[in-house]
Amino acid sequence: MFGQLYERALAGERCFIRYRSGGRTELPVQRWLGHCSEDQPFDDAVIAMCDGSTVELGCGPGRLIARLRKAGIPALGIDRSPEAVRLAHTLGAPAMCADVFGPLPAIGSWQTVLLIDGNVGLEGDPERILRRSRDLLADGGHCVAEFDVQHSGETPVLVRLETDTESGPWFHWSTVGIDCADELAERAGLRLKDVQVIGDRALASLGRV
Repeated sequence: MFGQLYERALAGERCFIRYRSGGRTELPVQRWLGHCSEDQPFDDAVIAMCDGSTVELGCGPGRLIARLRKAGIPALGIDRSPEAVRLAHTLGAPAMCADVFGPLPAIGSWQTVLLIDGNVGLEGDPERILRRSRDLLADGGHCVAEFDVQHSGETPVLVRLETDTESGPWFHWSTVGIDCADELAERAGLRLKDVQVIGDRALASLGRV
């Protein structure tokens, strides 16, 4: 989905997210790589919420999976970017290059599914990605999903990646406010168990019904 510009951003080139409605923000690659000290409390909270075997959908370069493995927790990252998966491997994070909606290992057996760094809005369909998360979970498992605290509701957006000289194709995403986590979870066959707000980011624990 992200394509070559995403891979170049992971390699160090400055890249931006352009919104079709106007404006752009810098792609938070340093956050994804785990280089932002201000994000440490958030990442710590994510790790603390992982109970048993964990799969992360859209793991990027694998900072969370690497930490889980170091803590002795069985974990696997899934990402469509070969470069992201390669970087994950350099951190010692098991990761596979695959579509999160395609065939995956141990469907129905994971204790925790992670949707972090905006991935609850993947492809502009948060209900679909949460249903996929539910399918991956074992009985009694839960999905740990990050929601937006600065926006409310579900807002589909068209975005693209761009540098100062090149632009990628438009693709669908969604911003998903923490205010709609309960309703969205119910639609996806999950139930909201707990919410933590860490700085300007929110984590919800969604249990399998």
